[in-house]
Amino acid sequence: MTSRFDQKVNRRGTNSMKWDGVDQLYNGENLWPMWVADMDFPAPSEVIEAVQQEVSRGIYGYPVRSSSVDKAVQSWLKRRFDWDVEPKHLVYTSGVVPTLSQIIKLFTEPGEKVIIQPPVYYPFFKVVTNHDRKLVENPLVYDGDRYKMDLEHLKSVIDKQTKILILCSPHNPVGRVWTEQELHELAQICIEHDLLIVSDEIHCDIVFNGLKHLPTASISEEMRNRTITCMAPSKTFNLAGLQTSYAVIFNSTLRREFQKHLSQEFMNMFNSVGTVAMEAAYNEGEKWLDELISYVEDNVRFVQSFIEEHMPKIKVVHPEGTYLLWLDCTDLGMTSSERKQWLTEQAKVALSNGIVFGKEGEPFERMNLACSRETVLEGLNRLKKAYDVLT
Repeated sequence: MTSRFDQKVNRRGTNSMKWDGVDQLYNGENLWPMWVADMDFPAPSEVIEAVQQEVSRGIYGYPVRSSSVDKAVQSWLKRRFDWDVEPKHLVYTSGVVPTLSQIIKLFTEPGEKVIIQPPVYYPFFKVVTNHDRKLVENPLVYDGDRYKMDLEHLKSVIDKQTKILILCSPHNPVGRVWTEQELHELAQICIEHDLLIVSDEIHCDIVFNGLKHLPTASISEEMRNRTITCMAPSKTFNLAGLQTSYAVIFNSTLRREFQKHLSQEFMNMFNSVGTVAMEAAYNEGEKWLDELISYVEDNVRFVQSFIEEHMPKIKVVHPEGTYLLWLDCTDLGMTSSERKQWLTEQAKVALSNGIVFGKEGEPFERMNLACSRETVLEGLNRLKKAYDVLT
């Protein structure tokens, strides 16, 4: 049966970073882009219609926060995660990464320490070091099949100067969906050492294999009071360009301080069109999302089978969530820079080079599978052609 996601959309000439920026960014020619984390799928029709209606008004002045938006977010979090959030707990922001940056700036002082768990989404490094905070790495452990947290190592790197742990949940790029037990074990350490947890949950809506995302702040009353949860509809519904996100902050003191800080920085406005899109997506996009998850999961299976048959020196780290595939290229015997050159010059494919996610990602590549099967197959055939010459 043909899926709505089988439609191949031509994004060239649309000022798309993924398609129009790839050759310049990768210093290549005619590259097939399977790198940056946005989709090649149009948003749900209900979202498109809502945005068109808003745009057709012709006036794009300052917006005011609508209670209907609050209700849409509140209902979404309850339906998808059985998570009770009140409108007063929501702080709207212009993107998850800017939110992370402002949290670091507000709740730590220069020289204080922030923990991340690489290989991890590469802006995590910069939101710490750009503010002259000390970056502390607690690398995930890879057993050749699956990643887990190294909690004993985590305990060893915490001292009195350590203030925040940034959690990626689900984890980008390794695709882990953290279990309740893992989150409880992490929480015990954070509570014991009085750490603020900043939980980036932007990929929370895309989870496979019957698994369920568990918001970090929902696991206990203690975590509820020491967690700032960063969420957005951007990855879920392909709305990244509308720069619309929100933080869920239950602790009233933390929330007031953050709201005051955003006001002082003149960052307390939001994108009016993005807010309309978010409301429509959360109210009417659930069927679209469920179909998307099924389609992406089929893409994962297809790629895994193709690689196992045709490129056995590359190993797929099977994802539990996100539409991003983590590829173990150790057996290709290349350095990260050699592999990037091979991909751009021989395969003509742009993947996210694993080294950008931390030194632990050196032998890996990240592949974006939020695209049509035809697009996936083109990328795989290019890879196979270069692989056959290499091997």
